[in-house]
Amino acid sequence: MTERCAPGFGIGRVRARVGRAAAVFAALGVLWWASVRMAWTAVGCDDWGCLAPVSGLAALVTAVVLAGGGWALDRVAVRPGRRTAGVAAGVLVSLALLGQVLPSWAWPPAHAVLSATAFAAAGGVAAYLTAPEPPGRWKLALVLALAVLPPATLVLLWTTGS
Repeated sequence: MTERCAPGFGIGRVRARVGRAAAVFAALGVLWWASVRMAWTAVGCDDWGCLAPVSGLAALVTAVVLAGGGWALDRVAVRPGRRTAGVAAGVLVSLALLGQVLPSWAWPPAHAVLSATAFAAAGGVAAYLTAPEPPGRWKLALVLALAVLPPATLVLLWTTGS
């Protein structure tokens, strides 16, 4: 039995890695929420004609925040940061679809908390998936769960009529 395969080897390192990535991405989630909210306010229009520019601006903000996430992850010793941020972006797509089923709140700080939670979950999952220590079967199970999440969410949206 090699040292890497020994039971419990590196689990503390994986937990620390996941925790650091979740903390960084939670902060990025709040930054993303505030930036998109400021962009929406800066455009200052409430009709459908503004949807395209605001959506483009939100996509740009998202790309910049995720690119900054790769840099920030490298700074807190979650390497490779860019790859982990890329995986986190994929996880965020699944979670964003799931967010369409959740109820909406009129209280803006609830949106900030939801953004921080979604980003933290995406960062933690991405850090786990890109870590060398966890067994491949657990990574595969997590990837399959993430792959099932979007279609299941769409079925739920279709059947509930939301």
